[in-house]
Amino acid sequence: MKIDQTDALTQVSKPSRYLGGELGSICKSDKGIDVHMVLAFPDVYEVGMSHIGFPILYNILNSIDWVAAERVYAPWQDMEEWLVAHQQPLCSLESNRPLADFDIIGFTLQYELSYTNILGMMRLSGIPLRRSQRTDDAPLIVVGGPCAFNPEPLAEFIDVALIGDGEEAVVELVELVKQAKTSAWSRTRLLEELSQREGFYVPQFFKVEHLENGEIGAITALRDDYDKVRRRFVNDLEETPFPTKPIVPFMQTVHNRIALEIARGCTRGCRFCQAGYIYRPVRERSPQKIRQLISDALQNSGFDEISLLSLSTGDYSCVEPLLKDLMQEHADDRISVSLPSLRVGSLTPELMEEVKKVRKTGFTLAPEAGSERLRQLINKGISADDLLESTANAYRNGWRLIKLYFMMGLPSEREEDLEAIIDLAAQVKRSGKGTGGNDVNVAVSTFVPKPHSPFQWEAQIGIEQTLEKQKLLRDGLRQKKLRFKYHEANLSYLEGVFARGDRRLAAVLERAVELGCRFDGWREHFDFEKWQQAFIDTGIEPSWYLRERREDEILPWDHIDCGLPKSFFIAERQKAFAYQPTADCRTGACYACGVCDFDKLKMRLTEPEQVRSDADAPEAVAPEREEHLTRIRLTVSKLGRARMVAHLEYLKMFQRAVSRAKLPMRFSQGFHPVPKISYLEALPMGVSSEAELIDLELLYPLSVEQLVADLNVQLPEGFKITEGVELPWKSPSPSASIATSQYLVTLPEDIPEDLDERIASYLNADVLMLKRVKKGREEELDFAPNLVDLFVKEGQLGIELKKGSPLLVAAHLLGRTVEEIRSLGVHKSGISFKD
Repeated sequence: MKIDQTDALTQVSKPSRYLGGELGSICKSDKGIDVHMVLAFPDVYEVGMSHIGFPILYNILNSIDWVAAERVYAPWQDMEEWLVAHQQPLCSLESNRPLADFDIIGFTLQYELSYTNILGMMRLSGIPLRRSQRTDDAPLIVVGGPCAFNPEPLAEFIDVALIGDGEEAVVELVELVKQAKTSAWSRTRLLEELSQREGFYVPQFFKVEHLENGEIGAITALRDDYDKVRRRFVNDLEETPFPTKPIVPFMQTVHNRIALEIARGCTRGCRFCQAGYIYRPVRERSPQKIRQLISDALQNSGFDEISLLSLSTGDYSCVEPLLKDLMQEHADDRISVSLPSLRVGSLTPELMEEVKKVRKTGFTLAPEAGSERLRQLINKGISADDLLESTANAYRNGWRLIKLYFMMGLPSEREEDLEAIIDLAAQVKRSGKGTGGNDVNVAVSTFVPKPHSPFQWEAQIGIEQTLEKQKLLRDGLRQKKLRFKYHEANLSYLEGVFARGDRRLAAVLERAVELGCRFDGWREHFDFEKWQQAFIDTGIEPSWYLRERREDEILPWDHIDCGLPKSFFIAERQKAFAYQPTADCRTGACYACGVCDFDKLKMRLTEPEQVRSDADAPEAVAPEREEHLTRIRLTVSKLGRARMVAHLEYLKMFQRAVSRAKLPMRFSQGFHPVPKISYLEALPMGVSSEAELIDLELLYPLSVEQLVADLNVQLPEGFKITEGVELPWKSPSPSASIATSQYLVTLPEDIPEDLDERIASYLNADVLMLKRVKKGREEELDFAPNLVDLFVKEGQLGIELKKGSPLLVAAHLLGRTVEEIRSLGVHKSGISFKD
């Protein structure tokens, strides 16, 4: 069943969150499909679309003929209210299929404070929250991601947790679901089959018992040979699929770029960092593979930025020559390259020389602790001198702002450790003296102990302690004229509760959702009073979860095997308090963490000789054609859901289409050159059109017919170029060419009885003052000079304007709100040109 929820789009903010139909998205027909799976991200579209794991699984699944993988994101508050008010279910983006009609719903767990959104999305879908309340024909609820390494707070709600790398495991998942449907297996039989595959944790096959003091007394396996769930590994990243036809969003997302994972895993051994342990061993992609993937993805997307991702990109074996190669290869296309995860220990002068060519807005480093003592304790492996040398080089190389990230509340922290943060930040500022700019931003988060790390037993500071430490830092940094950012104490507190939580928290989550908790990671939505009420109502003391744990205590996640034994974490913890370092096994000796089998699963590093030499680099090709500036005017239609694409989104969409079509565009001058494209004035959102104009400035002439064909291939559904003509170079811009625009508004059934008289008075008025609200302020505009014609024909109101919004005219004429007019349907049917 597919549901049309188009009406909602005119009534919510940022409707492009819910449009679907983006270039690169895949919508399959039901014919031949055996398994329908929806990938669910428990946050808004613009956050979820920036996550690198989602598109990988989306493309792997859709490469299987009999699988249809779709997407859904958490609806913002206004969309949730619309769904509830209209008794509509939450649906997927691709086919508008209700979530309850899918075979599998796969949630990603990136952050503990997204858990209420998971339950909220299930509620909106009409799916019972508790696993025990669902029947065999309900969707299989699967979770994965870093927080799945302790899925116990969600154990009562989910069927399966996928522990570890998902690229191969997700294929096994859909294969077993297909077999279950074909063979009419019960849900229990399907779960039993999944439990026999590495990486699949089935909570109902484990019984958890608690002692009177609240600690866990036993975790008992209810199936033979299923007492531990070992993490799933991808052995070789080089052979792992990566999407080269990315989904290109209409709206501006958090990270709107080609994001390529160049390596997975980190062996630095920072003792607070869960990711450094659960993603081991290090597996690198070759430079050749990286270059090819990036080249294909750029061609298929039109993005203008490449981001090279890993836990520590600067540690990639060939990062300097790779960065140099990429910048040379894509310089003519004005593509920038960014390295978002640099660390002090990997910042060579050569690397900084390359990085400075593409990014000078801010340079981010994470010392994590202010004092040498604490940096030794956490095994950070850098000194204050290392940091200051890096920041001085950064300032000398043209950076004006250094961003420093620290943590407070680390084990054994004392007041002098906090004062050391202030002092070190001040030294960083002084390191830029005389360079023309030395701003410093200091961001300090509260340390949250995470499972599967050496500090998983440590206590977390409470809210009052957090506020006291934040005040000390705020006052000290203000005296040094340094900017201070921090994480909300209440948010860190709640994150800590769920990070090391157990199954008893299910009742708290359920109650919090009932009370209206959603988007808890968003400061403007987080309501701590509701959470306090939820804990009181369920009889749970949250601070109990922040306590220090004994090393012999049974932890809620002890039956989840991340690949490293508990004994290794205990040994690392003991070394921490003895201030003993653990060297990086990438360059030093193996210290037997236990993750590698040294056969299939092992560290895979790029050999230096794999990097392309200058002799292998493609030679620059001189332009074959002489420059002859040419202007092409296109007429574009914007129909169906495309009408909900906002003007700025429309401009970016078309610019990317031009980039993918490889047109010989003329570019603007300056630091951020952009292709020379001219548009009409903004069309109001929600108004469809068959008469939009776009002018392209080309370096030399092309076949207009071929240009139109090439561009139409690149446009998303709902956009189409209907005509193209070559104009004289000095022709006026689209906006300057237009005399009037004609619009048709679908009339409601209850039109004013005196509509004809109103139309006559509007047309005869010398002054026609209409009120509108802009940026929260009411203002009046005189529409008389711009109103050319009004008429009624065949159930439609015709409006002809020199300029201005037809929505405003129709709203005042019909006695409706602008939003009501928008929902009726407004269409731009034509334009007339100036003589």
